[in-house]
Amino acid sequence: MNPKVDKFVERSKPWQKEVELLRKIALDCGLDEDLKWGQACYSLNDANVVLIHCFKEYCAYLFFKGALMSNSDGLLVQQTKNVQSARQIRFTDAKEITKLRPKLKAHIYEAIEVEKAGLKVAFKKVDDFAIADEFNVKLKEVRGLKKAFDALTPGRQKAYLLFFSSAKQAKTREARVEKYIPQILDGKGMDD
Repeated sequence: MNPKVDKFVERSKPWQKEVELLRKIALDCGLDEDLKWGQACYSLNDANVVLIHCFKEYCAYLFFKGALMSNSDGLLVQQTKNVQSARQIRFTDAKEITKLRPKLKAHIYEAIEVEKAGLKVAFKKVDDFAIADEFNVKLKEVRGLKKAFDALTPGRQKAYLLFFSSAKQAKTREARVEKYIPQILDGKGMDD
């Protein structure tokens, strides 16, 4: 047990009891425990396997390479349509976790085997993402914007493309593009 994770458990209200159970299950599977991104994270040879995180409506195990797991029992869910690799198992009470304990351990062991096998998720390429028309226009109009955008990391490019194209109204897409042009020209991602 990592003492840094004790503080995470203490802060995990109203899910404290559930987090304690999830923590014990993960530790019983022989994983190393650490605090990453403010969450309890469990790894094998420094490779992240599963994370515990809490939301308003539920707490969850997040399997980093869950897309590669079998999910024969249907417990693994995709958090949002844009999440490519990770999958969650969500919980709303401690009794549910206790009842699912054998299945949860089986999922963790499968995730460990995925990691040991060195399997990798095939992520979409930047070219697979839709480019909002409003951004496409600016890429042609604004001097240096295309070059600056192409120089960004693929992750930053994808984040911009998803953000721009997710707005339903053209006016909103245009406002988003305008707001972030300076950021792109400075070589920064949305959250930099």
